[in-house]
Amino acid sequence: MADKQDCLASRGLTLSRRVLRRLNEVGISAQSQVSLEHQHLAKRYVVRGIESGGAVKDLGRYVTFCGPEGEAVPYLHPIDAIGVNGVHAVAVAPVLVRIEIFRTGRTCQLLISKHEPGKVENGRRPPLENRVLFRGVNGLIGLECLRTSGDLAGQSVIPEFWSRAGEMLMVPGVFASAVGAAAKGVSCVGCSHSHYLATPVGVVGVAGASV
Repeated sequence: MADKQDCLASRGLTLSRRVLRRLNEVGISAQSQVSLEHQHLAKRYVVRGIESGGAVKDLGRYVTFCGPEGEAVPYLHPIDAIGVNGVHAVAVAPVLVRIEIFRTGRTCQLLISKHEPGKVENGRRPPLENRVLFRGVNGLIGLECLRTSGDLAGQSVIPEFWSRAGEMLMVPGVFASAVGAAAKGVSCVGCSHSHYLATPVGVVGVAGASV
């Protein structure tokens, strides 16, 4: 039986039925699933995920993706959804790192996990390998910063986490930008755009551009 870390890595944050019901009631839909896909022309396997989510005043859930070094990856295409706080854009890459945040008030849960195709053996479809890189429990997000008007560029919105012994747990530096973007997303009331996936080169004025 898969252990707790394996479940976290493959499925994302474990939320209770009560929490999931509440998210559904307020219209927040974040998709944490990742899948292994095969590109027939390129003859390779890739990982697919969907940047999604948003917030109401005191509740939020957001999922975004980046590259293995924290770099923003171009979205495959944006998704024009009906309503807000839902799906925003599709990401496809050889390796994806998922950034998932759930927030109630100022308290948040953070999961960073890496997803990549496993080894191809005897021509068979490889497994999707999933690994937890960071888990933050009951962290604190500075919502007073996010509730101010004006440009948030340059303002730190990375949540703070502590160990059970009271020691600061640092989010891996390479993922700081991605986590900061996800923190903005999980506090973005009525979110209708992508916060971290990059606009592909040559695409101008497309809905879903990173903000």
